[in-house]
Amino acid sequence: MSATALIDRDDDRIADAPAGRFGRSAKPLRDLTEAEFRGRYGSDQFTMTMLASRFRYVMKHMSTGLLNTAFSMILRDWYDFAATLSGPPEMDYAMSTGSDSMLMFMGTMPDGVRNTIEEFGPENLQPGDMILANDPYRVGLHVNDVAFIRPLFHQGKLVSFLAFRAHQLDIGGIVPAGFSATKQNVYETGLVISPTLIYRDNKPVKSAFNLIFDNARYCAMLLPDIKSINQALKLGEQLLAETIERYGIEAYLGAIRYSCDVAADAMREAIRTRIPDGVYEGEDVIDADGMDDRFAYKVKVAITKAGENLEIDFSGTSAQARTSVNCSPLDVKATVGVALKMLIEQDTPFASGAYRNIDIVMPPATICSATPPDGPVFIYWEALSAVFASVYRALAPVLGEDAVAGDFGSLMVHNANGLRKDGTPWVTAAQCGGEHGPWGASKAGDGDSYNVLQILNNIDPAIEAIESDTPVVVLRRDYVADSAGAGFNRGGAAVVKDTLWLSDAEHSTIGPMHARLPAGSGVNGGTDGSGQASWVFPPEAFDVAAERALLPVDPAIYARSEPMGGMFDPETKQADPNGDYVYFAKEKTLRTSPGTFLRYTTGGGGGWGDPLTRDPERVKNDVRDEYVSIEGAYRDYGVIVRGDPANHPEKLVVDMEATKQRREELIAARAA
Repeated sequence: MSATALIDRDDDRIADAPAGRFGRSAKPLRDLTEAEFRGRYGSDQFTMTMLASRFRYVMKHMSTGLLNTAFSMILRDWYDFAATLSGPPEMDYAMSTGSDSMLMFMGTMPDGVRNTIEEFGPENLQPGDMILANDPYRVGLHVNDVAFIRPLFHQGKLVSFLAFRAHQLDIGGIVPAGFSATKQNVYETGLVISPTLIYRDNKPVKSAFNLIFDNARYCAMLLPDIKSINQALKLGEQLLAETIERYGIEAYLGAIRYSCDVAADAMREAIRTRIPDGVYEGEDVIDADGMDDRFAYKVKVAITKAGENLEIDFSGTSAQARTSVNCSPLDVKATVGVALKMLIEQDTPFASGAYRNIDIVMPPATICSATPPDGPVFIYWEALSAVFASVYRALAPVLGEDAVAGDFGSLMVHNANGLRKDGTPWVTAAQCGGEHGPWGASKAGDGDSYNVLQILNNIDPAIEAIESDTPVVVLRRDYVADSAGAGFNRGGAAVVKDTLWLSDAEHSTIGPMHARLPAGSGVNGGTDGSGQASWVFPPEAFDVAAERALLPVDPAIYARSEPMGGMFDPETKQADPNGDYVYFAKEKTLRTSPGTFLRYTTGGGGGWGDPLTRDPERVKNDVRDEYVSIEGAYRDYGVIVRGDPANHPEKLVVDMEATKQRREELIAARAA
């Protein structure tokens, strides 16, 4: 099938602009005279920078309001939403500003707003409206991530759009809360809403609310969340209306164009100066889909750099998966933007102008460009983690010391539901699995060991909040020794999380998906981090009350477990990269009784630089802090640490003479 090019439009072009004025050939901001600057933006540079800052303040103010008033844990505790500001149709819906939350949500919104409003018809909008849409093939992401869009008018003219992309706790489908990798078509994923009016003249459209509530669970949570979203959008409208009143509409629209041009200029310059001309390839693989383990799915990218332009081609990518681990082209576009921002351009806020010199090419019906109805999208971040990793791997050789090692790569999101003793339902989503873990190392230092995926930017739910909403006790969040990729700067350590379930529960199986090939790839001579794994310990395996202790982490305990997913020694059931693969979805739904433990271990972050060049004192400190064992220090770093890290951590010492000899042996072994 022929490839389809997704070429970002001149997102800040306006109808009356001279040809090329805001396109790829536009004169860079730094080269404009004062008169040219005022002619392009309708005001002076100070006003533009101030208004751009004001836009970011408005997005932050809206987001803070929603974060403080949301009812569902996915918004309140995860920050699973983003706010954006886009220009009017004449500016091709240029997205000038986003909030400081979910990067993926912001990256899909320039096209999401355009597609939603163009289909609904901008001529059908009026003040006080709110439009929503959630179709992954129209607006990206999955059906629970609903786009809420409010038009902003000035003197009767449509001048911009405020939007929230906000996860709704449930939107129907076969799994409560939706998180499942085993859904086989779009009809199983949940309610699909085409562009629909949900508020008119600031009054709710009852038929739209009924459509949602007749098809979704937990509506007692959805209703106040949607009301909070509407109020936050009204706040943004008020603040921007005041801005227009003070500075004038020409300066306001000019600031939207200015913000996009700043992003475009910065990315263009980064492409030109940071990446040599050439073609660079990278790939990553996820283990399987949710049907069976017969197929692994590869994401392959070829990046062509010529002058100040990039073409990013995914034509070698595997066909779409048979279950809901696919993503959409808009998701890929967002991920490419995030990857390039993280790698080569970190100085300017994210805006749609960043894509002006980037073309993305992909054939239809791949795991990255799924088509309905048999290419369902829900667990989109698994495919996108592979997209992200493939871009990192492609550019690592040419970025040299600026390369960044891979992060933990796969969320292993946990989703469970059940009934309380009084018969009321409970649900937990993205709180009790492997959702947070380590980043890879860079020239700046060691990788952080507890963070979100780099394509996201949420917060970590508090244990107290998890335990107050759900019949579960979170008993452990610890780092795993020797799991981080070794290097001059080491990767972040893997995280082990134990949860004790207090009632009968049904669990959706959503990973691990990066067990066969660790996601945390090392760079510049650094080694890879560890792979992922998960286990279930039935009540008879360990009784925390009788033992009066936490579920141990020593190797012997795993013989009592049942591996849920990963690579394992078949005898000991310990995680083993050379062991047997256990398919994560061998049980589509895992049913557990009270007293069951679940254990998730994330992947480790990749290392940066030669491990034999790491200062021995830094290695000793890692042993003291239990990131590295004494054996790991000897094996991976060639450092001989003497002492007892468990009982006398501050008395550890480095045997410098033995270390010198050991490193010489390792260097000789490399040469041989």
